[in-house]
Amino acid sequence: MKKHILQLVFAVIFLAAIPVSAQNYETHAVKEGETLQSISQKYRVTPYSILQANKEIKSAADVKVNTILIIPLNGAVIPEKKETQEEKKEEIKPIGFSRHRVKRRETMFGLTKEYGITEEQLKRYNTQLYSESLQKGMVLQIPEFPEVDPNEDKELDFETYTVQPKETRWSVAHKYGITIDSLLILNPELDKNNNYLAAGQELKLPRPKGDSLKEQQIELFTSYTVPQKMTLYSLGREYGIPSDSIVKLNPEIMQVGGLKEGMVIRLPKKRETTGEVNTDNFIFYEVKPKQNIFRITQNLNITRDELFKLNPDLENGLKAGMVLKLPKEKEEGLEVKNALVIDKINLVDSINVENRPKLVFMLPFRLDRVNPSDVETAEAQIKTRRDLALSLGFYTGAMVALDSIKQMGVSVDVKTYDTELNQTKVKEILFRDNLNGVNAIIGPLSSGALDEVAVQASAKNIPVVAPIASDSKLSHGNVYYSVPKDEVLREKMLAYMEKIHKDENIIIIADSTHRAAHDSILSKFPAAQIAKIVENKSLKLDEFLVKLSDQKENWVFLETEQPNMVASVTSILNSANTPVVGVGEDVKPTKVRMFTTSYNSAFEDDAVSNTHLSNLKFTYPSFYRSAGNDAFAKSYAKKFKGNQPDRYAIRGFDVTMDVLLKLAHKNNLFETSAIIGQTDYSGNSFDYFRDWTSGYFNRAAYIMQYEDLQIKEVKQDGNIKSNL
Repeated sequence: MKKHILQLVFAVIFLAAIPVSAQNYETHAVKEGETLQSISQKYRVTPYSILQANKEIKSAADVKVNTILIIPLNGAVIPEKKETQEEKKEEIKPIGFSRHRVKRRETMFGLTKEYGITEEQLKRYNTQLYSESLQKGMVLQIPEFPEVDPNEDKELDFETYTVQPKETRWSVAHKYGITIDSLLILNPELDKNNNYLAAGQELKLPRPKGDSLKEQQIELFTSYTVPQKMTLYSLGREYGIPSDSIVKLNPEIMQVGGLKEGMVIRLPKKRETTGEVNTDNFIFYEVKPKQNIFRITQNLNITRDELFKLNPDLENGLKAGMVLKLPKEKEEGLEVKNALVIDKINLVDSINVENRPKLVFMLPFRLDRVNPSDVETAEAQIKTRRDLALSLGFYTGAMVALDSIKQMGVSVDVKTYDTELNQTKVKEILFRDNLNGVNAIIGPLSSGALDEVAVQASAKNIPVVAPIASDSKLSHGNVYYSVPKDEVLREKMLAYMEKIHKDENIIIIADSTHRAAHDSILSKFPAAQIAKIVENKSLKLDEFLVKLSDQKENWVFLETEQPNMVASVTSILNSANTPVVGVGEDVKPTKVRMFTTSYNSAFEDDAVSNTHLSNLKFTYPSFYRSAGNDAFAKSYAKKFKGNQPDRYAIRGFDVTMDVLLKLAHKNNLFETSAIIGQTDYSGNSFDYFRDWTSGYFNRAAYIMQYEDLQIKEVKQDGNIKSNL
């Protein structure tokens, strides 16, 4: 690393808190009668942010007359005014946002008419408009609100619903024709960080449309003759309406003392049903703002007729937030989580600049042992200590991510701690500093320190992102393991090979420490031959060579962490793969390719020939790919004066950018993870699946291949994509 990188990184680390903000600051002299709460409301910031900016102020009681406060502005000062009744009523939160770039001659009035919102709503979510006039080129956030039915019946608003087996929030919302947001508002006890529903759980839900007299139309009724032994309860279940609604539609029932055999009453017409609505039969899709029927049918690969037959409410129009049901067989080709079809959301286009994430880094910079002013010694330590090289590289990439999100208009509060690779130091940090309000913690690296942080963060519902760990001996429901497990990489590799396998001759070379890989390969390819290894170090060469076929292509799996063994085997295979000079054309050379399901540093050792690996088209699974000359690489080189990012810097950027974009979307990593599928960045991808007790695990991986002395990504269609 160059001197300026070291000096810049260490200078940043020495600061206890790093505000990365797209805002300005202003001073405020406290007047008689003002409180911390009233001042925060005046400047439209949180009381906590004022306390953070004024470390000498420990609590609201310390805010006294003539105290000078630093205010981190989120827009201009708003004159105090009394709320009108109409403004008090308007507390409905947006269900989403769209973006609008201001054109020439556009006005505030025109925008409010175009999007059906008030001027106050437009300003509330674009706070710069409180102090600035509308200008060409401005990018505004346009709030989108749920449609409200003004004729909604208040008399028979709600009923209690008992969840049936295999039902989800999506299936229940579809059954009642409401949005998931509405379901959560009606049932605030539901956990917003997962989609779990238990059979037998009771929910508060609006009565189905057509249940109240005001909403009924005469053509929706049918005559019904009451049979013998029919009760109000049984009749209500059969027609899907509550008993009291049947009585309201037919008041004569009360006049004669109850439901009598032979009575002719009127009931809402039965809707056509397609069986139980649960995860055995259907998957579900939540309609997003500004979508239309054509786009939905194209995205979901379903015809208009099929969609309308399954969702007759579409006859009344498509509305944002509607939950549509789809046949279970449509799941193939779609990304589905917990029976919900996940849209491929472009996080960059889904940023809500109102969100202000608070991020904490915990990495072992070893400032207790490294002297930033002694650059030569520091560089030597970085070369010999992987933890130090990883931390500094990771953090330089993270700094570029913080710069990038700031340019998108998102303010981020950042604190950085040096864990010193010491668990006692981590405990000290956690004891000394309050984690209240933190949206995510990135780090630590060591498993013991990670466990310590995860336990304390869990108590405050804070997600922890593990930069290099793939799991833990403990169960942490709040940890995101950004590195896929070995078995995930192995399954990815074997699935790819199974797909391209024809009749190749397969040989397995695995030492005793890779028994799991040996067994997995053999289960996929039971006809594979097993090569014997002497003391985990070398092949029995004569026995191995006779296993190679000169009629078929040979696929050799090498599973080891011994560099000498990798060097030896690749040399042997390369020799077998090389045509013999002077042999007649009728003699075909042996064709050999080499694979592994357990890629590790042994394959990168100096003793291993890259030429041999290239000749063998060596192929392996990886959670990492080489970054090309993309926007991140250019930004990194610009920030660090021409230096190119190493794999640690690329990982730092990708992990940090993924967390920041997800927080900028919803400001809650748990909520965003439930609706976001795979995300791709410079050299890493993230596709987290949730194990309810053990945390979130990344299952995104690449298939990489050596070819022409380059490492290239193998796409799922079998084509090669260069990353250099």
